[in-house]
Amino acid sequence: MNKNTYYVTTPIYYVTAKPHLGSLYSTLLADVLARWNKKQGKDVFFLTGTDEHGQKVAQAAQKAGESPKNFVDQFIPAYKYVWQKFDIDYSHFIRTTDEQHKIAVQKIIEQLLDQGDVYKGEYQGWYCTPCETFVTEKEFEKDDPKCPSCKREITQVSESTYFFRLSKYEQQLLDFYKNNPDFISPKERSNEVIRFVESGLRDISISRTTVKWGVPFPGDQEHVLYVWIEALCNYITGIGYKQSTERFNKFWPANTHVMGKDIVRFHAVYWTAMLLALKLSLPKQLLVHGWITVDEQKMSKSLGNIVDPMKLADAYGVDQVRYYLVRQLPISQDGNFSTGDLEQRITSELANDLGNLLQRTVTLAYKYDLKIVSAPNSFSDASRELHAALIETVKNFTKHMKNNQFHVSLNVLWSYIGKVNSYFHNQEPWKQVKTNQKLFAQTISVTVHSLHAIAHLLLPIMPNKMKVLLERLGKGDSVNIIFDELALTSWNKEFSLSAGDALFVKFDKPEQAKEKIEDKIMQSAFAKQPLLKLRRSRATSDEPKGSEMETGYVKFDDFVKVEIRVGTIKECEEIEDSEKLLKLQVDFGKFGIKQIVSGIKQWYIPSDLIAKQAVFAFNLKPRKIFGLESNGMIMLATDVDGKPQLVSPVSQVESGTLLK
Repeated sequence: MNKNTYYVTTPIYYVTAKPHLGSLYSTLLADVLARWNKKQGKDVFFLTGTDEHGQKVAQAAQKAGESPKNFVDQFIPAYKYVWQKFDIDYSHFIRTTDEQHKIAVQKIIEQLLDQGDVYKGEYQGWYCTPCETFVTEKEFEKDDPKCPSCKREITQVSESTYFFRLSKYEQQLLDFYKNNPDFISPKERSNEVIRFVESGLRDISISRTTVKWGVPFPGDQEHVLYVWIEALCNYITGIGYKQSTERFNKFWPANTHVMGKDIVRFHAVYWTAMLLALKLSLPKQLLVHGWITVDEQKMSKSLGNIVDPMKLADAYGVDQVRYYLVRQLPISQDGNFSTGDLEQRITSELANDLGNLLQRTVTLAYKYDLKIVSAPNSFSDASRELHAALIETVKNFTKHMKNNQFHVSLNVLWSYIGKVNSYFHNQEPWKQVKTNQKLFAQTISVTVHSLHAIAHLLLPIMPNKMKVLLERLGKGDSVNIIFDELALTSWNKEFSLSAGDALFVKFDKPEQAKEKIEDKIMQSAFAKQPLLKLRRSRATSDEPKGSEMETGYVKFDDFVKVEIRVGTIKECEEIEDSEKLLKLQVDFGKFGIKQIVSGIKQWYIPSDLIAKQAVFAFNLKPRKIFGLESNGMIMLATDVDGKPQLVSPVSQVESGTLLK
């Protein structure tokens, strides 16, 4: 049955850190696919979420002095906030700690046990804790046991376990790859998978006894499910498998699983074999993208080059970043990110090529009172030539989008935008208006029709800016219309133009300003710690003497009345209409959660603060700030650049701890 549905997924993200540029890229690709298919009139389901079980999470939670569930809960608002900021229009956000997911996963394992596809045995081998991955001896040098993915040391483990009969499905997998050559896209990624399967598959361990933070193995409470196995199941539990037959049957199989190249084996081999065992249809395609490097170096905490998506959006704009990532990075290979490239594309392509074309056209039309633009009765040769180019552009743009070659689609479109600019320049409408009003009106109409088509093609990539463009043409209500090549390329429309600010702002900043922007977009958690300007407690020989150093003294009896406690920021949000204030919900452990309003908005965004520990004046008398009750005050120290920095404990402590 040919269903008019489209189901796309992202990998579910590990919750030991907040979203970074790589996780944004995967999610953005899925969002573009979801929006494009909605434009095709399909009923779309877009699944994303978080992977919250496993040894690494348990260890991180223990180090933080938190229960694993409380620990992972702290990271969820950061993910949802970033996705909201970037207009990620997902249908469902799944968490592997969701009760429905855990129950469905246990039912899946019960089915595999009943079929004999899962059996109990003993595992002896190598394990990588950071990657939560079992490693076979053929994957590393004999004298250097390192994880092939992260290159860190692996450890030998020996424990009772349950195995999945992966070896049983070796030939079925190879047959499937052969009969479905487009299953893994781009095709070059499939070769490594095929070689791995051809080298011989061994049954894989799917449970752990040395880890307690996970989905309990059904019928054997000594075991929990291996994190990768239960996490992969999210693709079917997230749409109702073993829960809602109607929704599952509507959307399964997935049209596209989006992922980075480092996890393709888990999806192409282990996940696919599990689906074969469950007798379910297989996903239609794995869309596998490369890694993002920063200034030709892989993103790394130690290098301090992890790019913070929120700060990137604040510095350059959400749609500008969306466009750049889709335009700059070919899916088939690793791609390099640099602020220089980003600024060049914003200035040259968005501001000059597209934004300036809109501004020139509308400004000129307004100047000569042409606010209602109708389709001309006839076209000049130059206009007909541009129309033919549009028809070819829409055709090729669509073809490349279907092949997941988004950057090629944009190359095609920008070639057409160049032709529209050349047409406008060569027609010289500023001269035509003085000699031939009819020809002037035709030039404006042809240009506006072209801009209308361009905006609709770009809507999945820059939804907000293209909505603004369409509104400037009087077509704001056409944002959600179904994509139709014939309708899009038909020059028979009427437009009502409106003036406005430039669609995109050029980036022509001096080097000093660029350096400051680059500093701002790096994730603050990994930036070098600045020196803090701390007031000295007593004078030294080179300090001012006497009254110059004196401040208002506080009696000791008064000082000890102030309780200074450590709190964990659970929630943080901007206060509407305020340029300075953020509203915090701070957990003080057994003392409860307090709302605190703080004037730090110009230095921090909410995602910077969520899940962070800081020091607070705890027992201040409540007061109203901007109409909101504030129950305490956050303690800050100003660094050498004048930015207030959080005062935090060196390591995680219990929320509510009193400073002594």
